[in-house]
Amino acid sequence: MDKLIERYVKYLRVERNASPHTLRNYRSDLLQFRNFLIQHDAERAIDVNKITPLKIRAFLAFLFEREKKKTSIARKLAALRAFFKFLTREKLLHQDPAAAVSTPKLDKSLPRIMTEEEANDFLDRLGALAKVGDWKVLRDRAILELLYASGLRVSELTGLDLSGVNLGENFVLVRGKGDRERIVPFGSKAKVALEAYLPVRERILRDTRTGCGGLFLNAHGRRLTPRSVDRLLKQYVRQFAPHLHASPHSLRHAFASHLLTEGADLRAIQEMLGHKCLATTQKYTQVSIQHLIDVYDKTHPKA
Repeated sequence: MDKLIERYVKYLRVERNASPHTLRNYRSDLLQFRNFLIQHDAERAIDVNKITPLKIRAFLAFLFEREKKKTSIARKLAALRAFFKFLTREKLLHQDPAAAVSTPKLDKSLPRIMTEEEANDFLDRLGALAKVGDWKVLRDRAILELLYASGLRVSELTGLDLSGVNLGENFVLVRGKGDRERIVPFGSKAKVALEAYLPVRERILRDTRTGCGGLFLNAHGRRLTPRSVDRLLKQYVRQFAPHLHASPHSLRHAFASHLLTEGADLRAIQEMLGHKCLATTQKYTQVSIQHLIDVYDKTHPKA
């Protein structure tokens, strides 16, 4: 089974251009299922054609017993479904055992979106700190201002090249999921933050002589990783807004929700976010409607 897993992961990397994060998660989920089969069937050599829907359901029950979140279990089932579908299509499997297994019903909950006031206050505090001139703060301010101004995924942000930034027209060229390119605008505050950071970037390249084309660099002249961006954001949240539970993705949520609240067209938001399907973007409509309901309940005299 290990060889089939690696064959599938190679397919995701070469044919689907999946991100390293996606590859890591799929491999981990599939290996966990393999280990479950070995533990419960006591067979080192697993014949995929002997895997039944019952064994997959037993794996899901095992995950539930370990108090895994329903979203995590649904993701692992999605990995199994994609894997078995691939094997069936490649004629390596006679029948897809995952097709008859239903996805666990997920609890519907709207994400907590930081308000415009919270986002502006947080970024203004960071801007005030950047006036001290520390190079890391200048870089970090540019990162967080751009995240909120553009709604980029954190992997898209760390993948940006300097050549893809147009300060004259205020937009960045982004390579998103599926290697699809799109142009995303950003505002004046993000532009100011980027202009303050670019001399820092030049100094890093001069000192390290790496010649890296990435926009956001670490002290060694290499691209920042998504994990590094997540860490630095949490550091500033603890410092300036400990009541918030912010992540790079929550800034993306805030970007879309605030645009929608201000009357932006849903199709335009879809294009900026890089969503292939409008239904993915429409979840922000629910967030905005909930915000309107909360405002109504608090302010309308007949509420």
